[in-house]
Amino acid sequence: MKVGICGLGLIGGSMAKAYKAAAHTVYGSDINQASLGDAALAGITDGTLDESTLPECDLIFVALYPEAAIKYLEEIAPKVSGNTVVIDLCGTKKLICETGFALAERYGFTFVGGHPMAGTQYSGIKYSKETLFKNAPMVIVPPIYDDIYFLDRIKQLLAPAMFGKITVTTAEEHDKMIAFTSQLAHVVSNAYVKSPTAQNHKGFSAGSYKDMTRVAWLNEYMWSELFLENKEPLLFEIDSIIASLTEYKEAIEGDDKERLTQLLRDGRVAKEKVDG
Repeated sequence: MKVGICGLGLIGGSMAKAYKAAAHTVYGSDINQASLGDAALAGITDGTLDESTLPECDLIFVALYPEAAIKYLEEIAPKVSGNTVVIDLCGTKKLICETGFALAERYGFTFVGGHPMAGTQYSGIKYSKETLFKNAPMVIVPPIYDDIYFLDRIKQLLAPAMFGKITVTTAEEHDKMIAFTSQLAHVVSNAYVKSPTAQNHKGFSAGSYKDMTRVAWLNEYMWSELFLENKEPLLFEIDSIIASLTEYKEAIEGDDKERLTQLLRDGRVAKEKVDG
């Protein structure tokens, strides 16, 4: 299989390594010539993804920020083979899927929205690894939902990445859920570490601090774009957590031990229910 990957950062680079390790031909492209060169020198890619290799690809991954991914799709759509499956790897799905499905229908290729639920706080190809997606969840937004043969084909195309569970959903449902499971966590973590007390945490912090602050170390350019694109679902989650925090604050301010105990119990029970 010939695989094209646009964007050789953490996600795209890890995809390249996974498919190369599975003995597929990998073409790569990146606006950062250093990343492109590093990939070639390391043997991660077999050539450049360009106008000459685009039509040869059986599968193309678009691992760019949402706005750049949309522009790239618009550029390559007329050049992609009708047999090609194009999968984006963006963190939000509504706008990219609207564009991708429309272009695919117009030019005859297949587009599927995708979001690998894996990563680190670091970015760049030097942190990529071929096992990044092993056993990780993968969310896909297909153009059709009732064709088991089509869905099986997509799962087979994704097999070299070694995903665990593959979830099929709509773009709207994806963005609603991701506002809670990912975006809110990044907002809270980033805000939490701004406490002036954080400057003196060494010697006093352990697992809780590390867990809470890991994703505060983020790429502010990418996450700003993702937050604003998913504005309404994210604002709902922020409003929800502010309301909950206000309840804890009021109970503590009022020395209301019974109320505070109940709030903490409710949170523990909620955790048990949502995670089994």
